[in-house]
Amino acid sequence: MDFRRTDGNNKDFIENCKLLDMDLDRRVGKKIDRNKYTKYNLLDEIQEAIVVYEDNKAIGGGAIRKYDKDNIELKRVFVHPEYQGQGIGSKLVSLLIEWAMELGYKRMILETGELLAESCAVYRKLGFKVIPNYGPYENMPESLCLAKDLVNK
Repeated sequence: MDFRRTDGNNKDFIENCKLLDMDLDRRVGKKIDRNKYTKYNLLDEIQEAIVVYEDNKAIGGGAIRKYDKDNIELKRVFVHPEYQGQGIGSKLVSLLIEWAMELGYKRMILETGELLAESCAVYRKLGFKVIPNYGPYENMPESLCLAKDLVNK
């Protein structure tokens, strides 16, 4: 398993995001109008991303994006279904947390949804706590926002 740092222009990262969107459409698309989220998931502002490879095949990825001076946002985390449940997502998010700490951020924030139980379980296992919905998600009751304080070891 190889976790490679890159950015939002990486073709494998872009493809992984397309697979994420297809998965979200399948899982929650009938319950939630996902179009309102599109403008918050643009990849052009992603400077820090990680793509996960198994035998040189991209099998997952995720990113972090500056939110403000102290906060960095976790974005576009997805592991291909056939590789889920193996701890890859937890390792990926842990590496993104480490990167955020290297960059000097004090807190990581993210938006997900209660309907994404597996993702919520990973985030909670890694120490994320529910916070009031922030920024663009304030008036989206189906959104669930979480945060984790980043303390240098």
